[in-house]
Parts: sequence; structure tokens; C-alpha cells
Amino acid sequence: MKAIVYREFGSADVLKLEEFEKPAPKDDEVLIKVRAASLNPLDWRLMRGEPKVLRLIARAMKLSRGRPGVDVAGEVEAIGSKVSLFKPGDQVFGSCRGALAEYTCTPESKIVTKPENVSFEQAASINVAGMTALQGIRDKGKLQIGEKVLVNGAAGGVGTFAVQIAKSFGAHVAGVCSAPNVEMVRSIGADKVIDYTKEDFTSLPERYDVILDCVGNKALSACKRVMNPGGRCILVGAPHEITLPGLLASPFEVIAVSLFSSRKMKMFVAKSNREDLALLGEMIADGKLKPVIERQYSLSEAAEAMRYLEAGHARGKVIITLNREQ
Repeated sequence: MKAIVYREFGSADVLKLEEFEKPAPKDDEVLIKVRAASLNPLDWRLMRGEPKVLRLIARAMKLSRGRPGVDVAGEVEAIGSKVSLFKPGDQVFGSCRGALAEYTCTPESKIVTKPENVSFEQAASINVAGMTALQGIRDKGKLQIGEKVLVNGAAGGVGTFAVQIAKSFGAHVAGVCSAPNVEMVRSIGADKVIDYTKEDFTSLPERYDVILDCVGNKALSACKRVMNPGGRCILVGAPHEITLPGLLASPFEVIAVSLFSSRKMKMFVAKSNREDLALLGEMIADGKLKPVIERQYSLSEAAEAMRYLEAGHARGKVIITLNREQ
């Protein structure tokens, strides 16, 4: 089988399409014939390996083998002896390691059945971005009907999910994005769109109950100024250029800004959850949620796709579609 691999840290030039032996599933795993995969900022950050502390994080997450991609959608090819939820031929989506490949293995606990009327490309977009938005808004943000939400980075992968999810939960939603994305963000449900090239949302008079920050480009103290009493700011993104001092200081800054205040800052990383994956799939199937997919690439074009994502201006999700050449 063919798969994308990198054997050294660096730019997208380190990504190579190579031949590997088709993997065999362990007892609790399924072998998936990959139909689509999506890229996330963590993929290019781990590929770059900068700052170097990310290499330690990659090892701790067991992602250091140089096989990018964790979002997958495809068909079950084979199952391990202890698998009971799936059978060969089932269409599934969820989380795996090394999704940029023709085949990959993953525990059955990391995937769910794909609804029939959801495409493989749509399903592949869900895992990281969709669950980050859902869990950030619902669980960490504790969003209530009628509250005001601001999504900073509303045109990105997480942001496009977050705008729609917050709206479906009955919130008044403001999205922050660049001028070329204003109409798109409005079209997916934002009640107000702020063009950050013209206005700084932290200097405007509006106040919010929940801020989902997908970008990390504003001082926490500035975000705090535009939060209502009891407001929650959920930090799910990071600046494009991360420094080691900044990475180490962030948790302490979050605590300091929240101290002795009803306005709280929370750093957050989504957790794998089959119920949430299934819920997001159902929301798409029911038309309540529509993944924004800007570009699709073939497996052989993975380096080009990674360069585009790394540039920082991708709208919604960037998808790798298998067998696109055919």
C-alpha cells in the first residue's frame, strides 16, 4: 500500500509517498480502507517539530513515527478477533494514526458508523475540528440558549463548525475572520461578522458570554474586557508562530487572568468520544451542520495540501481524497 511518511523534521518537502506493507489489525482494531482524510494544524506543527518541545509531546502521544493524519473516513476491510461493533464493508469515520495512507488500523472505540447521506469527505472533516468545536462550546463553554458567542477564527476548520454548532444551540453568534471570508461566515449562520483587518473585536463595545478562540492572537486581558460577568473564554488555538517561552507561560497566564474574577479562561484539547462523533455525523445527515471544505487533494498531493494549510489561510477543512486520480 502507499502512505505518506516523513523521516526528518522540516517543511512539507520532507513528506514522501512510499510503499508499505498493508497493516494487520490487532485484536481490538479494525483495518480501514481509507477513502478520505483531513489535515489539522497539529499535523504541520509536528512535521516541523518546532519548538522542539512538540517532539516530546509527539512521543508522549505516540505520534512520532512520521505518519501524519488522525482524521479518517473509509470502509472496514478486516477486523480483529475481539471486535464486535463492526464488520467488513461497514462505512466508518473517526480517529486513527497515519490517516494519509491507503489503509490504516485503529481501535474500534475510535470510530463510528458513517450515515449514508454523509460523504466520506464530510465525515473525514469531523474528528478533530468538529469535536473541538462541540466540546469547547457545549462542555467547556457551557453555552445556554440566548447567550452571545464570539468565535475568533470563524473561517477555519474548528471555527466553521463552532459557528454552526453555537447557532444550533440557540446562541447569538459573532464570527471574526478576514475580508474574503465574511460572506461565507455569514452564510453558515453568524449573526454578526467582524473583519479583523478593519476592526479589533477586543476594542468594540459588544460583550460576550462565551468566546471560542481558535487563533490565539489576542492578549487574554484584552479578551477578558469584552466578556460579560460569568463569561467563559475557551482557548483551542495557538498563534501561527509558537515560541517555547510562550508555550510554557500560557497555562500560568490563563490562571493569572482568571484569578479573583467571574470571567474565566480555559485551555482545552478535545477528547475522543464515540457519542460525540456519532452526534456530529447525525447533525450533518439531518442538515443541521455542513462541513466547509475548501480544497481536496489526492494522496500524492499531500505535500501541496500541507503547504496550503501551513500558510494559515485555509477556509474550513483541507481534505485528502483517496483514488482522486481515478
